[in-house]
Amino acid sequence: ELAAVVASVPIPVKVIIETALLSDEEKHRACEAAVDADADMVKPSTGFADADPRGATVEDVERMADYLPVKASGGISDYETAMAMVEAGAERIGASRGLAVLDGAPE
Repeated sequence: ELAAVVASVPIPVKVIIETALLSDEEKHRACEAAVDADADMVKPSTGFADADPRGATVEDVERMADYLPVKASGGISDYETAMAMVEAGAERIGASRGLAVLDGAPE
């Protein structure tokens, strides 16, 4: 199904993998499915998982960056967390508190 979605649109496709709800093996399989479907990017969290609303983790970003470019989002509310995600391999950051993240950046 994912490959059909990717093939049906002329724009890059980002696959959101709700990592807070998955085991490490399931995360691995989901990333492989995204690669096999020719997706362009993966995202570890919406930040809205009822069971565990922690959002993205450094460990998940590191794991996912081995497969595809990563957009880290969910729970990123300060500069230090954003930079930890970039250092872990995130190529993009999604943050609803973007101004707060930038306020913490060094001059």
